[in-house]
Amino acid sequence: MAKTGQSAMYRGSVHDFPDFDPNQDAEALYTAMKGFGSDKESILELITSRSNKQRQEISQSYKSLYGKDLIADLKYELTGKFERLIVNLMRPLAYCDAKEIKDAISGIGTDEKCLIEILASRTNEQMHQLVAAYKDAYERDLESDIMGDTSGHFQKMLVVLLQGTRENDDVVSEDLVQQDVQDLYEAGELKWGTDEAQFIYILGNRSKQHLRLVFDEYLKTTGKPIEASIRGELSGDFEKLMLAVVKCIRSTPEYFADRLFKAMKGLGTRDNTLIRIMVSRSELDMLDIREIFRTKYEKSLYNMIKNDTSGEYKKALLKLCGGDDDAAGQFFPEAAQVAYQMWELSAVARVELRGTVCAANDFNPDADAKALRKAMKGIGTDEATIIDIITHRSNAQRQQIQQTFKSHFGRDLMADLKSEISGDLARLILGLMMPPAHYDAKQLKKAMEGAGTDEKTLIEILATRTNAEIRAINEAYKEDYHKSLEDALSSDTSGHFRRILISLATGNREEGGENRDQAREDAQEIADTPSGDKTSLETRFMTVLCTRSYPHLRRVFQEFIKMTNYDIEHVIKKEMSGDVKDAFVAIVQSVKNKPLFFADKLYKSMKGAGTDEKTLTRVMISRSEIDLLNIRREFIEKYDKSLHQAIEDDTSGDFLKALLALCGGED
Repeated sequence: MAKTGQSAMYRGSVHDFPDFDPNQDAEALYTAMKGFGSDKESILELITSRSNKQRQEISQSYKSLYGKDLIADLKYELTGKFERLIVNLMRPLAYCDAKEIKDAISGIGTDEKCLIEILASRTNEQMHQLVAAYKDAYERDLESDIMGDTSGHFQKMLVVLLQGTRENDDVVSEDLVQQDVQDLYEAGELKWGTDEAQFIYILGNRSKQHLRLVFDEYLKTTGKPIEASIRGELSGDFEKLMLAVVKCIRSTPEYFADRLFKAMKGLGTRDNTLIRIMVSRSELDMLDIREIFRTKYEKSLYNMIKNDTSGEYKKALLKLCGGDDDAAGQFFPEAAQVAYQMWELSAVARVELRGTVCAANDFNPDADAKALRKAMKGIGTDEATIIDIITHRSNAQRQQIQQTFKSHFGRDLMADLKSEISGDLARLILGLMMPPAHYDAKQLKKAMEGAGTDEKTLIEILATRTNAEIRAINEAYKEDYHKSLEDALSSDTSGHFRRILISLATGNREEGGENRDQAREDAQEIADTPSGDKTSLETRFMTVLCTRSYPHLRRVFQEFIKMTNYDIEHVIKKEMSGDVKDAFVAIVQSVKNKPLFFADKLYKSMKGAGTDEKTLTRVMISRSEIDLLNIRREFIEKYDKSLHQAIEDDTSGDFLKALLALCGGED
């Protein structure tokens, strides 16, 4: 509940302290720093429990009572990251931003990431306060200092943002939306070179609400998100700045959730970024940032901070975070709506799905068959030729090559390839040579062979394939293994998990659009299940998730949020467990955004020590002619690294070359 002076929709994690007495707090801080050493626990407990406005009153009281500057004393008593965090908390937000920018442009080199983060995310009012604070603190003009330290289009956009003249959100014109879409398209995609001035003018001045409509229309008109055009047309720091502006327009809390994740992932921690965000957002939107963080990264911000920092520094950051969402297991109401908006656009935008492998022009199966025979004849194998031909032909063309190879040479191409290549490359090339349904059937068969079952593979394939693809897999399985897929699943799985897989394996999901009345009924059916009634909950989820069409399920998810303020995915994770939970989560993620689901699979197959080559191979093969280009875009958007780069960093040799050929380009 918000305290006095804070609105009912307050989304910060730090509140005004009740029964606040600035003189008493000043005395407590003086005592904590008096004598040999300092009571850091008392300092962090007090300062993180007061709002910024209250901290300013404490500073005034401290000076009145002791004739000393509180920030100067804190700097003297504290050290390192903990000192930086506490001192930043003691400054008014505008002065804190001013100090960060001054540090970013002082000395040798410029911290462009800091400039981008602050200037891309602040409101008009915050920008005006920043300019005034900079002038007051340093007796210098911020615009002049930024112009002196930056250049080109990057500089121009920073100066535009610094003016704090973005239109208000009530300024929206449908005609102007269409005009801006056309102007951006003509300035980038349709132009030889790029008219950067149009991007700067539109993205730097239009209201957030107007620009969200522009982005929606741009996607519908061009078939690609505005971010893809920015990456294709702009470069360097200017590109990074414009992408940050777009992200903040879409969702400022999501922008900061991403920044926090990147500050702590991998080896080492970007403490300056972590401190800056935790301080600056603690009284603005930390609750929304926390929940989006939990949604996107499947772990709480609290736990990531806990595992990535230490000492008093960690304790102070956790106080600013305000709570552990893994422990709570629930959504904040407003953040649930934000979480839905993160993927709702893809449900209505009709994004064109595009693979990276398509039919080769001037295709000549006779020439290809001869080239492959030559590559495998005699001593040694010409892997480069094999990779070049097979990764640059569609699956239908590969089948023609196989037939031609047998007609010309009386040999089985698959058998020859098996004898000439090995390891990960063989798995990839042989998989590409199989018709998609037979390839999926083989992956399912292998997942159920021997001791133990590979449930993740079963889920990945059955939860993501279309009705037509599922029916083709059933036929291929029967043809290749003389047993129905349903019988195989029945004998190798059990319980609710088996029922889910068999339901998916029938390929009888409804097709067509949404039915709003039915969607409300479906959402209500799930919402009405008593918490803790696991069997009933799983049955109701299966009835809806395994049978309804994708467009209809998107509407069900939206209605569920409206009714409960919870995202359906998090309800599944909270109430269910094991393979049943994993299967339902996969279905929901696939419905929300299938390319993103596969981008996550690819990322997880390559992160950390070692590589899951089987998953990497399976996804690259199965999506190469369907939506791998879309997967690439989702990958770079979420992980700030291209799929091409990830593959390059994590694989090697001919396997690497073949994967990069399938990837189809560097983003």
